[in-house]
Amino acid sequence: MRRALARIYWGVSRWTFRGTTLPREGAGILIGAPHTSNWDFVLMLAITWRLGISVRFLGKHQLFRRPFGPLMRALGGIPVDRRDPSRLVDELVGRISAGERFYLVITPEGTRGATTVWKSGFYRVARATGMPVTLGYVDRSTMTTGLGPTLHLTGDVAGDMDRIRAFYAGKTGVRPSLGCEPRLRDEGTHDDESAQSAGLTDKGPHSDLR
Repeated sequence: MRRALARIYWGVSRWTFRGTTLPREGAGILIGAPHTSNWDFVLMLAITWRLGISVRFLGKHQLFRRPFGPLMRALGGIPVDRRDPSRLVDELVGRISAGERFYLVITPEGTRGATTVWKSGFYRVARATGMPVTLGYVDRSTMTTGLGPTLHLTGDVAGDMDRIRAFYAGKTGVRPSLGCEPRLRDEGTHDDESAQSAGLTDKGPHSDLR
């Protein structure tokens, strides 16, 4: 059913889908960037439904209340309680360790509004779980969207982010004026030297995962 809906969508959409081969493990992190519009969510569903992959995404726990809660969960939503965020990374690691396979969609800009840096939660989760990171994108300048290369993060934060920046260079979101360069607040050192120096403890994990 979902693939049929995706075929209809891509048949009438002004956007062109461009895909790539996903990791054989059947699990990973899907970056969604630039994230500047609610349309990004529609495009994400259209991409993942076309590929027939299982995805999860993070959302404020308020979004999971009735009447929309059941729909959010059915689409793959995972509620994030910002009053008690400390368990989220452990929960994700536990799911993967227990054999659950899914692609976790994260928008590192954290907001559809203007921002100057990416939040680093995707980096923390990738390193904690060992999941590869696939670079999903929207590019209004070419009206294309899809999935780019898959990276295995090394712990060299600056080096990893240089590779990510190179891919997203020149790509613009649905609302180009709201996009920002992929850059973490502090990229100065390896992530195993200090969580603080890698920017992973800034305001707690909940602020970094969206």
